[in-house]
Amino acid sequence: MWRSSFERFGRKRDDESMHDIVIKNGLIVDGTGRSGYVADIGIRSGVISEIGELTESGREVIDADGLVVSPGFIDPHTHYDAQICWDREVTPSSWHGVTTVVLGNCGVGIAPCHPHARDVAMHDLVNVEAIPFDVLNQGITWEWESFPEFMDFADRQRLSVNTAFLAPLSPLRHFVMGTDSMDRGATTAEAESIAVLLRDAMQAGAFGFSSTILNQHMGYAGKPLACRNATVGELALYANVLRDCGKGAIEIALTRQLGVLESDQCDVLNMLLDESQRPVTFIAMFDRDDISEAVRDSLRRARPMIEKGARPQTSPLPLTREMNMQNPFSFASFPSWQRIFSDKNPDIQKRVYADPLFRQAFREDLKNPQGFGDWSRITLHHVGSLELRRWVDCSVADIARQCGKDPVDQFLDLVIEDDLRSEFTIKSFNTRVDRMTELLNDPSILIGLGDGGAHVDMLCDSGYPTYLLGTWVRDREAITLEEGVRRLTSDPADFFGIGDRGRIRSGLAADITIFDPSSVGSPERAERRYDLPGGAKRMVMPSLGIRYTIVNGSICWKDGEIFGRMHGQVLRS
Repeated sequence: MWRSSFERFGRKRDDESMHDIVIKNGLIVDGTGRSGYVADIGIRSGVISEIGELTESGREVIDADGLVVSPGFIDPHTHYDAQICWDREVTPSSWHGVTTVVLGNCGVGIAPCHPHARDVAMHDLVNVEAIPFDVLNQGITWEWESFPEFMDFADRQRLSVNTAFLAPLSPLRHFVMGTDSMDRGATTAEAESIAVLLRDAMQAGAFGFSSTILNQHMGYAGKPLACRNATVGELALYANVLRDCGKGAIEIALTRQLGVLESDQCDVLNMLLDESQRPVTFIAMFDRDDISEAVRDSLRRARPMIEKGARPQTSPLPLTREMNMQNPFSFASFPSWQRIFSDKNPDIQKRVYADPLFRQAFREDLKNPQGFGDWSRITLHHVGSLELRRWVDCSVADIARQCGKDPVDQFLDLVIEDDLRSEFTIKSFNTRVDRMTELLNDPSILIGLGDGGAHVDMLCDSGYPTYLLGTWVRDREAITLEEGVRRLTSDPADFFGIGDRGRIRSGLAADITIFDPSSVGSPERAERRYDLPGGAKRMVMPSLGIRYTIVNGSICWKDGEIFGRMHGQVLRS
């Protein structure tokens, strides 16, 4: 009996010393930018326990010969705030090697929120992030009121990836000010109450706050998103919260003409840096061939702020999006289109589209384009009418030329004739290889802007990590593998202060992505799926070449599908 007990005790000790997972023979690209090297990795109890030539076995052994073993990718710009209610797999980001997503960007979100204000929060997401109202109304569970309660809800969800939260400024302002938040700046007392809410969020582990000044960010009832009404004094007060906490970062949608940073925007950026003493990332630094020199000037203008901690943010993807005229987000920056966003009743929309005064105002707006203005880049993608199918895959410019019409009239006539069922594809930014190579090699650029969870019925850019590795690293050799991995891992981790992720190092959390460098990438076009609440459509981008993704020491993705239990955590600053 004693011998039997001793043997059982001995086996228990051996089991405890065994690694949970051993990754053998992989090319480790550790996220620091140093050259890759071949070694084994041991994982135990959710952390990287050993790196080297391992003799110990593991309960699971992954042979990574011919594969790259990197830290899990960190996506700094997502809008999964609502989606985590109905999609614990956090797709499609979890398909692309992403192990941590940052939520709460652009000043819009669903917490904090009084029960009577839920309609306002949902319509903010409809207008700013183009998420259908019916999807939100059916999918959001509203198991919280405060921002810390929302973070706790996310923890209970046990998602497939880790979540890090920014506190969006619009719901904070609306929580204190009600509907006045959409019309004016805060009083001193109101601003101090908002600052208390932000401080509570920071103490609960938020990684900072977000806001926007973009004129296309229209919220409930077609009014400016609440945070757009924040005064400079307000923003300074909220920045001071981060300074006093000694942690966190700020994300702000800043460039009214996407890619162009103007002098007043530089003033806002400079103020946020000075008052917070924390890093700030601003969007969006896109390449635009119509004003490429202005974009270059913007980067030159931003250099003093970059030296103080500002990070322009861009996507490595060419921005191609689908658009329907029931939710024409692409035109939200034009003053003439505010009538459309104030009431989305289809009959009212069609009357506005037919109105000669509206059309003339739109033509005037097009003389000062805000990220749009070339009808040859807008292609008819889908129609409901059989009679109009002859125009599918033609640009609006070509259709107008053949019909002898002005492009604005042709565009809107077609939409009305098809009873608002027409869908268009817009090719806009980041299309030139030479200019994008220049941007991606600028170390000040924070790569992200995948917008996961947003604009779901028109685009899917959340596959940018695999696109970067497949297109820009392997195919075009614009940046090295080591630099590409660093920009997806330790760079965003360091920006937000996520100290235990983003690198492969003993003692750090075992968030690891294993991919085939010869096949990693994304398909050329997104797929349509009807898997949102109520069966609504969304665009998704599958991944290629991601073999394994490990989150907190557990495999969550294996050879093309979500695998095993979900071990994502809410990360706390």
